[in-house]
Amino acid sequence: MHVRHDGAAAAAQTITFDDFLKVDIRIGTIIAAEPYLEARKPSLKLVIDFGPVIGHKKSSAQIAKLYAAEDIIGRQVAAVVNFPPRQIGKFMSEVLTLGFPDADGEVVLVTSERAVPNGGRLF
Repeated sequence: MHVRHDGAAAAAQTITFDDFLKVDIRIGTIIAAEPYLEARKPSLKLVIDFGPVIGHKKSSAQIAKLYAAEDIIGRQVAAVVNFPPRQIGKFMSEVLTLGFPDADGEVVLVTSERAVPNGGRLF
């Protein structure tokens, strides 16, 4: 994917609906957050509750410029839950927390416009 200087990405290639279904995007509630001081970019270490089927998962998110750890606990966020875990420094990130770039390229979290049950799958 090519990202332009203004943060916008070029349109991706066309995929099938079956390709889309392979990406498991779920909603969860942040239950713990702390600064990830060792990260290269301002980041937070999150624990997200995805409900009884998926459970609690950890994520490293480059969101510390716009979000304080103490302010995002209780917020629902969207994440890809079926990528393999990824080592981010000394931290193992289990899910990819989703966001969009703002005008300055900082990550704005993807969330639901109203509360929904944890673990709900995007469709």
